Amino acid sequence: MLIHLSFSSRFNWSELIPLQLWGRTLGLQTENSQFLLEGMPFRIFGGSMHYFRVPREYWEDRMLKMKACGLNTLTTYVPWNLHEQERGKFDFGGNLDLEAFLSLAAKNGLWVILRPGPYICSEWDLGGLPSWLLQDPEMQLRTTYKGFTEAVDAYFDHLMPVVVPLQATSPFCSQQYKKGGPIIAVQVENEYGSYAKDPNYMTYVKTALLNRGIVELLMTSDNKNGLSFGLVEGALATVNFQKLEPGLLKYLDTVQRDQPKMVMEYWTGWFDNWGGPHYVFDADEMVNTVASILKLGASINLYMFHGGTNFGFMNGALEADEYKSDVTSYDYDAVLTEAGDYTSKFFKLRQLFSMIIGQPLPLPPVIESKASYGAILLHQYISLWDVLPSLLQPIKSEFPVNMENLHLNDSSGQAYGYVLYETVIFGGGHLHSRDHVRDRAQVFVNTMYVGELDYNTVELSLPEGQGFRQLRLLVENRGRVNYGLALNEQRKGLIGDVFLNKTPLRNFKIYSLEMKPGFMKSLRHTAGWSTVPDYFVGPAFFRGRLWIEHQPQDTFLKLQAGWEKGVVFVNGQNLGRYWKIGPQETLYLPGPWLWKGSNEIVIFEERTAGRIIQSVDIPYLGRTQYVD
Repeated sequence: MLIHLSFSSRFNWSELIPLQLWGRTLGLQTENSQFLLEGMPFRIFGGSMHYFRVPREYWEDRMLKMKACGLNTLTTYVPWNLHEQERGKFDFGGNLDLEAFLSLAAKNGLWVILRPGPYICSEWDLGGLPSWLLQDPEMQLRTTYKGFTEAVDAYFDHLMPVVVPLQATSPFCSQQYKKGGPIIAVQVENEYGSYAKDPNYMTYVKTALLNRGIVELLMTSDNKNGLSFGLVEGALATVNFQKLEPGLLKYLDTVQRDQPKMVMEYWTGWFDNWGGPHYVFDADEMVNTVASILKLGASINLYMFHGGTNFGFMNGALEADEYKSDVTSYDYDAVLTEAGDYTSKFFKLRQLFSMIIGQPLPLPPVIESKASYGAILLHQYISLWDVLPSLLQPIKSEFPVNMENLHLNDSSGQAYGYVLYETVIFGGGHLHSRDHVRDRAQVFVNTMYVGELDYNTVELSLPEGQGFRQLRLLVENRGRVNYGLALNEQRKGLIGDVFLNKTPLRNFKIYSLEMKPGFMKSLRHTAGWSTVPDYFVGPAFFRGRLWIEHQPQDTFLKLQAGWEKGVVFVNGQNLGRYWKIGPQETLYLPGPWLWKGSNEIVIFEERTAGRIIQSVDIPYLGRTQYVD
């Protein structure tokens, strides 16, 4: 790769790092189309990494790789739906310890652009908004609707005290950062120009930030088409794209004059959907575009520098022509792989940035080796039907109830996973969902599998039979849409009546299968586990053991032929979903989640199960297709 570009000046930022720039009073400012940091010219060379997608034990490793690549700024979203999973209960501990994450960035010489939402998009379930907001049938997300703003206010009342002391010029600095923290800018909402349902909303979010002590430079972030609709007075507009169209950066001048140009999201790759290819973006094209952006005098943030993983049930979805849910991996074909390894993009960018900075960069950290632990036998199983009586208490309802409105979790409803709806039928006939299944239902008569209902299949024939029988619909929430105008319609489970022979079904027993840690722990000790037969049809839980002799290392779990669709748990940690339709064929298993000695593997398989899974040292994310 040859970059035939010259840069008019080099940037030496050796003194412009969080723990060395003492006595700050000015922070990041804009003046005459450039950024100033404490009065000195500054260019943002940023990279996105999300603390909630990366095991805490690896945060610092990824930050050191940012520095070694030549970056000076880290950007991160803040996921409301993890920090307030149940209404009024806030969690900022463990892997959600935002204060520790931001402090670690400062320690490693990285400034921070914080993107606190409340909506974050990010290929994350409901764009980071908590599902319990949808309990209100009149809810209008991302507007000044009272039910929404009251919830945002309560959330910001807990979030802002965490981040305000970590601002670069905050008058409320923490004991650790008496001279200022790493946060130099805060984003107001996210890509609102592509939604734009309420002209007063962006002013509301901006005011909510300011009233709670945010004093740093405010920014907005939109693609070109949404740019003029996502503005708010007092915030710097930035743009998101992958291909640098002629005049795209100059277009920023039409919405704000004499301001520095910033690409908040330069898309280094792309995300994948189940049933599609694994998207990749050419490394040379990417680096040449980055060079062109910088040659034009703009600042840049690489989205993503390190993508990480949609662990658990947290993946988002798209709904354009049809519903498509995102895969578990958020590798994104980014600068670092899902497991934090270097790619050619890293070294090409490092070469480019070192030319511009004009000084030696830190040496890249040594890559941790990956382990191949071989075949793991899943030797025991228990059918879902055998689990129901002992572990799950049904909710009884005359009518079907959507997942979010089930009376669970201190009235916050069910957020993720599966819901089983049971009712009694007499005879068979024509079953019709009226498109009320969200997102996919396996249909059983007693324990006999009949078929599936989803967005494309809305009717099935039920076999005739003697007497009363149980009709069971096991409905999976495959992930809520995270982008577009359909956010208010993301309730899951059965969202309305299902009809048998044109008569709506009534009198349900509803079982919540959220598969939280407490449930998985109870499952471990329940009676009824038995040896796996030669052939078995799910839904069922399967378990086996992985024995590790030495210090655990990262590995990847590959579900061999025989496994169809489900979820994998290791030592109680939900690694995420697998599905034979691909593209993703391996699940990332971080070394810190493994123990020396015995490790429990539990798989919930919806249909047909294999007997063995493989632990391999190389991921396989599927057949590739270049982004157009």
